[in-house]
Amino acid sequence: MNIRKVSLNDIEQLREIGKLTFAETFSSDNSEENMKEYLENGFSTEKIKSELIDKNVVFYFAELDGKVIGYLKVNVGESQTEMEVKNALEIERIYVLKEFHGKKVGQILYNKALELAKEKNVKNVWLGVWKENPRAIRFYKKNGFVEFDKHIFKLGNDEQTDIMMKLTLN
Repeated sequence: MNIRKVSLNDIEQLREIGKLTFAETFSSDNSEENMKEYLENGFSTEKIKSELIDKNVVFYFAELDGKVIGYLKVNVGESQTEMEVKNALEIERIYVLKEFHGKKVGQILYNKALELAKEKNVKNVWLGVWKENPRAIRFYKKNGFVEFDKHIFKLGNDEQTDIMMKLTLN
């Protein structure tokens, strides 16, 4: 498996893997219209391009035999979705194609995020995870994260509660 930084040339691949993994993860628990709206807006070419040119946002692909099978998105500084945690890096997304769940792809992407946090010399790593996603919550707890707050994530017209979790680095 190869982990590589995503560039502007990868916009279409990033849109595809983003939409596909988000839909695989959440379609069964959300309305079709809310999913459609979120996928169109959250993964529009314009939105992804603006994120890729933001110096405080970075994406990495996980590739196997030249195929993108997952990705990581991290934010620092003012690009974080919340500013509650000081001196921090936010893991906004770790998504892996369903067929590769349980094959350590998420763990490898997570390890990349930790490596980036150490390079940036931050004290905390944090994230928000939907309260209805027990698989992800278990994954982060297994990696030492603790709950510290909640926030609202809007999926279309549905306000959903995310559990905010953080890890303090040594």
